Amino acid sequence: MSIDNSLKSGSGLAKHRNVLTRTERIAKLSEQGKFDMDGSTPTGLPKVGNRKLITGAKSKKPAAAAK
Repeated sequence: MSIDNSLKSGSGLAKHRNVLTRTERIAKLSEQGKFDMDGSTPTGLPKVGNRKLITGAKSKKPAAAAK
């Protein structure tokens, strides 16, 4: 009997995720200077975008035209 894909462990967290955990959001906000570790409360954090940038494939340059 095979195991369902949703139950497999392994590189499940290595994939890109749009939803960040609270600690990941705090780390991102403190990098941007929007969260102070001393005075800020970790509840009610603003949303943090986590977009994966997909760049286009490099196009091959056409060969130099023969003279």
